Amino acid sequence: MPELPEVETVRRGLTDALVGHRITRVLLRRPDLRFPLPHGFAERLQGARVEALDRRAKYILGHTDRNEVLIMHLGMSGRFTVLPAEGVAQRPGIFYHPSTAGAGNGPHDHVVFETDEGTRIVYADPRRFGFMDLVAEAELSEHWLLKGIGIEPLDEGFDAAYLARKLEGKKAPLKAALLDQRLVAGLGNIYVCEALFRAKLSPLRLAGTIAKDGKATARTRLLIDSIKSVLREAISAGGSSLRDFAQADGELGYFQHSFDVYDRDGKPCRREGCRGFVERVVQSGRSTFYCGTCQR
Repeated sequence: MPELPEVETVRRGLTDALVGHRITRVLLRRPDLRFPLPHGFAERLQGARVEALDRRAKYILGHTDRNEVLIMHLGMSGRFTVLPAEGVAQRPGIFYHPSTAGAGNGPHDHVVFETDEGTRIVYADPRRFGFMDLVAEAELSEHWLLKGIGIEPLDEGFDAAYLARKLEGKKAPLKAALLDQRLVAGLGNIYVCEALFRAKLSPLRLAGTIAKDGKATARTRLLIDSIKSVLREAISAGGSSLRDFAQADGELGYFQHSFDVYDRDGKPCRREGCRGFVERVVQSGRSTFYCGTCQR
């Protein structure tokens, strides 16, 4: 599933194609994605001008001049392709798993937006775990998808003091606590694994042990720095390209995906001086990768 850096890259890649433009036509190839599309979805968007494109957690939010917001979530396999009236097609976002977005007429090209500039934005989703919704601007914060979501991890308020307060007394594994969207928005499996490696913290340790009586410790501060740095680096790398990059051998290229631990089960730890190996365990149905030697 695309995580926060990839979703942010997609948002940036869609901005030029959508913001400041009117949606002149919406083509729906089916009435539903993960959930049924809202009543009058195409009619409510046709003729609307997109005023801004924001991100909240892993949701992309298109604010229109009709005081409605288009909520978009990529699910596990959702991708966008931008087809300008003239020029080269772009696929915003660089993902660890291959893209299947098409040109608007493929079997998995479910939604097509056309703009006043002649651009077509195609949403493809083979597994249909993504979804879209329309909500009144005034009701956005109370929408069932967004209500209760925690602080953004790149906000200034997400600091060691905040994390220490939230983790005080928690007996859940540290990785599970960080994936709780009520605590912090948008963190996903891949980048939590990578951040914990940078912070030298085991994903298995009890979450409450990195704080002391609700106060920040050196571990808390290092974890905050690690989360922010890995997300910023991923966004920066993803933002450097607005399309999937195919190498000479035809394999897709991705973000810096020479990950330190993710998907490296059994391989030597990359930390200088560490003689350990990356291990894989399953936590809450998800694969966790870490070095049991240097992550404590």
